[in-house]
Amino acid sequence: MPQSNRLLCRELSLLAFNRRVLAQAEDKRVPLLERLRFLCIVSSNLDEFFEVRMAYLKREHNLRPQLILDSGMTPAETILAASAEAHTIIKEQYALFNQELLPALAAEGIHFCRRRTWTPEQRTWLERYFDDELLPILTPIGLDPSHPFPRPLNKSLNFAIELEGTDAFGRASGMAIVQAPRILPRIIKLPQELCDGQDCFVFLSSIVHEYAYKLFPGMQIKGYYQFRVTRDSDLSVDESDLKNLRTAIQSELRDRDYGDGVRLEVSENCPVHITAYLLSHFKLDPSALYQVDGPVNLVRLMTVPDMVERADLKFPPKTASIPKQLRKSLSVLDAIREQDILLHHPYQSFQPVVDFIREAAHDPDVVAIKMTIYRTGSNSELAASLMAAALAGKQVTVVVELMARFDEANNVNWAQQLENAGAHVVYGIFGYKVHAKMALVVRRENGRLKRYTHLGTGNYHQSTSRIYTDFGLLTADEAITADVNTLFMEITGLGQPKRLQKVYQSPFTLYPMLIAGIRREIEHAKAGKKALIRAKLNSLIEPTIIEALYEASAAGVEIDLIVRGMCALRPQVEGLSENIRVRSIIGRQLEHARVYYFHNDGEENLYISSADWMGRNFFRRIETCTPIENEEAKIRVLREGLIMALEDNQKAWEMHGDGSYTRIECGEGVIPVDLQEDLWEKYGQ
Repeated sequence: MPQSNRLLCRELSLLAFNRRVLAQAEDKRVPLLERLRFLCIVSSNLDEFFEVRMAYLKREHNLRPQLILDSGMTPAETILAASAEAHTIIKEQYALFNQELLPALAAEGIHFCRRRTWTPEQRTWLERYFDDELLPILTPIGLDPSHPFPRPLNKSLNFAIELEGTDAFGRASGMAIVQAPRILPRIIKLPQELCDGQDCFVFLSSIVHEYAYKLFPGMQIKGYYQFRVTRDSDLSVDESDLKNLRTAIQSELRDRDYGDGVRLEVSENCPVHITAYLLSHFKLDPSALYQVDGPVNLVRLMTVPDMVERADLKFPPKTASIPKQLRKSLSVLDAIREQDILLHHPYQSFQPVVDFIREAAHDPDVVAIKMTIYRTGSNSELAASLMAAALAGKQVTVVVELMARFDEANNVNWAQQLENAGAHVVYGIFGYKVHAKMALVVRRENGRLKRYTHLGTGNYHQSTSRIYTDFGLLTADEAITADVNTLFMEITGLGQPKRLQKVYQSPFTLYPMLIAGIRREIEHAKAGKKALIRAKLNSLIEPTIIEALYEASAAGVEIDLIVRGMCALRPQVEGLSENIRVRSIIGRQLEHARVYYFHNDGEENLYISSADWMGRNFFRRIETCTPIENEEAKIRVLREGLIMALEDNQKAWEMHGDGSYTRIECGEGVIPVDLQEDLWEKYGQ
């Protein structure tokens, strides 16, 4: 196969992932309000796709139009292909919303009321709402030489309004722009007494449309059109001109909402002359125009399921369990000292990790706590415990990753609060995001210092820990805890990297370890021995790893990969990858854990890691990869992380060599296997 055809386009692969998410919204077996939620997730994912991937391609096209990407395409060719697929997905998304979900919701007494359907009582309530809540806030801007086109914020809701007539000053501007401030809800729930006890919602855009005339007294409204621009949201911080990273990022964050335009969404009724005007203003090609049949921001519908008290239309609630070792012990540290504790979230609670740091903060014998923060949420018990520990006089070191995409502002806030409490806050190493998830506790016991650590595949974020599937290891293993201590010293201090005993790290030893593991399986296969590689990842796009896997497949190594999102590898292609199988699992939980397995002639090397198989994770991030050696934990990670995922016939999709996916069907007479539901059955309370 030609070199240019050996790797799939990562952007098209990411859009294929969103098709699988959209399939959840289409699936009638999924509760109705959860289908709506999945529809919103697609919109949220696509927002980020345009803000990041399409923005990157646009920058590359402007700077290096002849660049050949790993897929063999130029940036312009990739933009064209990705734009065509994105248009198709969005069209299907709105068709599903209008033709299937809205009627199904209405049949359940959940209505999105159009203006023409408002009752007199509803109309009275909504007009009062406009007068009291919207009119004092909205600022119409007539376009004329004194009032240039305003700068709409990234992804903000705006209205282009065509006008006739003259105002009090004799001005006859033909158009005005009204921006909807972000403080305003995009969807308003009507009082149930106005809806015969049912749930009725009205879009903000509908209310503004109906009463926009109050913004332009004495003038006639000819047209009213929603629009929304998605902007490049990349943060660029110049190291050569850098004095304070936090200050630099705060400055960049102020400009993020005004990056270059990437996509323009307009309502379906928007005429050609208005779309042409908006495209010209935002310097966008016609391919960047997305004309939609409905609200231009479906993401805001994400709040609807939480505003409707209909348990029968949602996933049944699940309660995570606490491992038996911790139920028997009043102290997390005592339990860890006895044996390693493996946690599989969300089926097992994240609370032991919170308790681990809280107990350390209040234990008089604990002298130091060190922790990384990549994403932790705006209301974090972990951060509160770190501040309490610092205020109590303990040595607290927190590595805050200020460049965690879309969490920068939150992390800047935590950095300031932690510093004010007396913690030592560092921002990692410029040019290398600290993506490792690790915490270290140092305690004085019997006259000597003993270390305890937590290493995980997911973030220290209590909210997402209930949604994302991740593994975490609590251990007092002397080699692993010493390695973690060394890693913190490397991040906070200066010097050459020290050789670690058990833990592998990016950007130094993780990538070589994986290549060596693949090569070892190739040698076993050539020697006629069993050779097997299995891995569970979020993304697989690093070219040299993919080429090594192709070589392993040719040598006879059996390779099973569970890749939730992007995958640039072509599986099951004759002469290239016959022995490689790739599947993706999309369900109620977001599959987030990274697990690597090499059979290694029966040694069975097994690892959990913070790193996907991407260039950034291997070469531009600080990551950890931890061996699972405890026999009980090893059996669990193998079974729960890999084998059950490969047996799933309910939520799994099989990938084909052209990058397409087919949902795996449970044949007649075959026992249903649902990875996520089976794990809830095993661990949930």
